[in-house]
Amino acid sequence: MLARSLMAGVAGSLLLASASFAAEDSMTSDKTAAPQTTAAATDMSYKGDWRASKVVGLNVYNAQNENVGSINDLLVDKSGNIKAAVISVGGFLGMGARLVAVPFDKMKFSTEPVAYTGVSSNAPGAGGAKPPATTTTGSTAGSPAAASKPNPWYPDHAVFDATKDQLTTMPEFKYTTE
Repeated sequence: MLARSLMAGVAGSLLLASASFAAEDSMTSDKTAAPQTTAAATDMSYKGDWRASKVVGLNVYNAQNENVGSINDLLVDKSGNIKAAVISVGGFLGMGARLVAVPFDKMKFSTEPVAYTGVSSNAPGAGGAKPPATTTTGSTAGSPAAASKPNPWYPDHAVFDATKDQLTTMPEFKYTTE
């Protein structure tokens, strides 16, 4: 009697296992065909678009290459269009900074690093413009290796033509719960 129960259990396990493997094979064959066709379409349809997660956090400079803040958030309307960028202005290491919302269409984006002017007020660490990334356009003996090309998924920095003082006098942006 124990042998019959044991044999029935083994036979049932084998039947379930074979059904499971058969179902898995049919699902994987359907899945492998779909990604191959959509991968090519995905690569082509989003070429040149930027990742929002990489735009948030970008440094914002003005026309004089002065760092005026960083993008803290993006405000999107119900149809998915970006309407405004929330910029964090002032403060030190995020403390005491205030948020201002500026129209997104007034911002410009650059894939090239900010040009370092060499003026002491713009020196790194003094709140001015950052030095450019180490890039070379040609290779010469003894020079650093050629720089990698810009990342196609996000820009290097944003440009909004206003001084820090002008941004700090703008109305403060506050997230409302109403």
